[in-house]
Amino acid sequence: MKVLVCGAGQVGYGIAEQLSAEGNDVTLIDVRPDLVQKVNDTLEARAYVGNGAHPDVLERAGARECDMIIAVTLHDEVNMMAAQVAGTLFDVPTKIARVRSQTYLNKEWAKLFSRGGMGIDVIISPEREVGEMVLRRLSLPGAFDNVSFAEGAVASIGLTCDSDCPVIDTPLRQLSELFPDLPAVVVAVQRRGEIIVPHSDDHIAEGDDVYVVTPAGQVARTLSIFGQAEAPTRRVVIAGGGNIGLYVARELERRHTGVRVKIIEASRGRAEEIADHLERTVVLHGSALSEELLREAEIASADTIVALTNDDQVNILACALAKQLGAARSLCLVNSSGYASVIRSFDIDSEINPRFITVSRVLQHVRRGRIIAVHSIGSGAGEIMEAEALETAPIVGKALKDLPQLKGVRVGAIVRGGKVIVPDGDTQIQVKDRVILFARTDNVRDVEQLFRVSIEFF
Repeated sequence: MKVLVCGAGQVGYGIAEQLSAEGNDVTLIDVRPDLVQKVNDTLEARAYVGNGAHPDVLERAGARECDMIIAVTLHDEVNMMAAQVAGTLFDVPTKIARVRSQTYLNKEWAKLFSRGGMGIDVIISPEREVGEMVLRRLSLPGAFDNVSFAEGAVASIGLTCDSDCPVIDTPLRQLSELFPDLPAVVVAVQRRGEIIVPHSDDHIAEGDDVYVVTPAGQVARTLSIFGQAEAPTRRVVIAGGGNIGLYVARELERRHTGVRVKIIEASRGRAEEIADHLERTVVLHGSALSEELLREAEIASADTIVALTNDDQVNILACALAKQLGAARSLCLVNSSGYASVIRSFDIDSEINPRFITVSRVLQHVRRGRIIAVHSIGSGAGEIMEAEALETAPIVGKALKDLPQLKGVRVGAIVRGGKVIVPDGDTQIQVKDRVILFARTDNVRDVEQLFRVSIEFF
């Protein structure tokens, strides 16, 4: 696949890195010569200096032969125009644009991106994506990761196995013997920074981060078995009243009337502005690094501190200070992947990286075959995917144990006719099955091939 990426910042570079590693033909465009040089020096991709919204730049970068354009520059208008120009002048089939300004995303303006408007196929809003991820984490405080698949029928949850986890040192095959009526599958384990595809004889060790796929109705019980059953969030302190902080507070007001929310915002003008948009949320002006202000926000009785400022260091330190002052849990927004290795040393329970969320959203539109959803985990080391088996797909009618392509892949659940099935080696995939699985990054192409359809299907 030939992919044109506009914007070589963290997100654009991450997308190009992933796609080029998988053998795609990737070209980047950016106005900054230093970022272009970095791409040319470090990736198996080409990069050009220029404005991605300019037709001559797009043509020079090969837009006429591209299968997809992904516009993720820092400027919404450049992204929107680049996608529109690519479609109008160069007939690029798939056009994806990142749009951060919330005014473009109001439902009343939805016609703007339709075929009769700018003709953009996919709009990605990092603020809303991150905001929804925060809300999911708050809804399941015992999990550091929480994603739904198959229209909400199946959940993938990430759990940290502490020393008091009841199933430490238990082989995975014994979990099904101990809990025969629990339809849950451990699909991936992250141990000392390495992603492992577990087998039935493997066991869970203290400190492991495990990813479990289970029916949505079994999430609470799964959390309990892994020693992570916690009371629902009732008191939240948000550090940072930017777009994400405002979105989270407003949605908590709308969806959960019993949740008490307080926001700490450093800018007086912004604090006054967001206070006008919120009804029950208390807005405090000041620094989230102020012990006095955190005490005023009653941090000692807070279920969760959520740090959502634009400064990674402020977020990390605010979470660490809040935990010292008595906050039960902490959730930290971190843009730089360089902090990933030190997050836990600050007693931070969970982090969210907007770049990984955006890359995941893009990848589900890049994946070949009938790949419906993609969630990147382990700093991009693997993906939890949802795929649909169509009539001519190679995976249909074969037992899972007879598919050599599934090495490095673990199937967590199958949704068939609205029913969630926990598979074993003898399970055969049927037409129209929704399959939720984990694949290491170097095995993603095998999954795509298993779910591809032949020309006879059309």
